[in-house]
Amino acid sequence: MSKPRPGDLQVATFPTHQVITQANPLRRAMRRLAENAPAEPADDPVARAEAALASLSGEFGDWMAEECQRLAATHAELLRDGVTKDNRAALFRAAHDIKGDAATFGFPAAAATAASLCRIIEHAPDLAKVPAELIANHVAAIQAIVREGAGGQKSEVQRALNRKLRGVADDYLAAVNRDRPEHLEAILAPSIAPDE
Repeated sequence: MSKPRPGDLQVATFPTHQVITQANPLRRAMRRLAENAPAEPADDPVARAEAALASLSGEFGDWMAEECQRLAATHAELLRDGVTKDNRAALFRAAHDIKGDAATFGFPAAAATAASLCRIIEHAPDLAKVPAELIANHVAAIQAIVREGAGGQKSEVQRALNRKLRGVADDYLAAVNRDRPEHLEAILAPSIAPDE
């Protein structure tokens, strides 16, 4: 019987069961060093990623401003043309992108507000019946948070604004979804996002 190759599956058979062991494909990617080889500085991919992020940090404000402009443009289109499948999807994508990017770019309060807006778009049975002020207030809050930046007393004001917007949004969604238990369960579940 030939010796199994490193990439083969190994099957050990027992009277009541079998144990299948898959080879570790990472062994081929690993580089072995001789024990007496001179030590090389260890590569730290996390440190490299953090350094790359730090070198780009000066552009974060500009990127967030562009995201806010896109959100405002999709909101203006929704107001101008009424709710359509396309502009509803565009508004959701713009809010969702901000929700995903804002904390990384140093605007965690904008991420929380965008998350609340996403919840409205996702769980409202009819977006055309959502009070226009509720969506407009979310869009305006995101723009103000990005424009003003974070830090110090601003952060407290932004957190208070987020709590208020999220509370109003949740109250509205709970009322309009009282006959839709699958949405109501998601709406009433506690938030897992930090800083909300």
